[in-house]
Amino acid sequence: MGIGAGRIAIAAAAIWACLPAGAARAANGGYAVDAADIAEVGSCKVESWLSAAANTDFIAVANPSCAVNIFRPVELSMQTVRSRSDGDWSTTIAPKAKWNFVPTGIGRLGVSFYAAGSFDALTGENLTAFAVVPLTYRLSETMRINLNGGWLWDRMADRHFLLYGAGFDWKLTDTLQWTIEGFGQAGRSDEPSAIRPRFQTGIRYRPNEIFSVDLIYGHNISGENANWITLGTTIRFPVPGSKPEQHRTGHL
Repeated sequence: MGIGAGRIAIAAAAIWACLPAGAARAANGGYAVDAADIAEVGSCKVESWLSAAANTDFIAVANPSCAVNIFRPVELSMQTVRSRSDGDWSTTIAPKAKWNFVPTGIGRLGVSFYAAGSFDALTGENLTAFAVVPLTYRLSETMRINLNGGWLWDRMADRHFLLYGAGFDWKLTDTLQWTIEGFGQAGRSDEPSAIRPRFQTGIRYRPNEIFSVDLIYGHNISGENANWITLGTTIRFPVPGSKPEQHRTGHL
């Protein structure tokens, strides 16, 4: 087994071992609305971001992922979240598995599905579980619309929520991409801010196939009704000898 194959096998085994536990809320780096595409089988990436809120809350995230073939292609990730809310710190682990069923294309609706969950890293207690269907409609080689719908179970409160989201991506130049998105959850909550719609926008700078950096501003994905600024990076490990991602799939 080569180094690359070994790395993928270890990552896949670790993620699948934890899958029953619980839910990663972020979908694409620091963004909340996911696209229907998945990575090429055999490739990996590491997403990380730091988010700071106007109310002094803070989030640090590391999210390694790999795409493997287990009967069919699946993208597996393991998100680790270190956060501070109202002065209290917590660490959460969130495994996720995502499958694409209908590839995206210009003038064609792409469809995928992902299931995920989260648990407390210190106590091992299951916190949430959820499933989402991302849809992507590509208007052109530089524009796409993403729609998300799904279900969330907040195990701590024993309540169920409807998840929703809509986003628009526009590749402005060869290296710059602009994203705007709205998202939220609907259901009964003791905290009114938890079920209010949220919005954020960001710019991605991607000078090459390997590296990109995001700067995002808007409401956070969950928790307090505060404005957040997020700085994130993505480092990709493509399949050796494969075509560049944009040439292979038309991805933004």
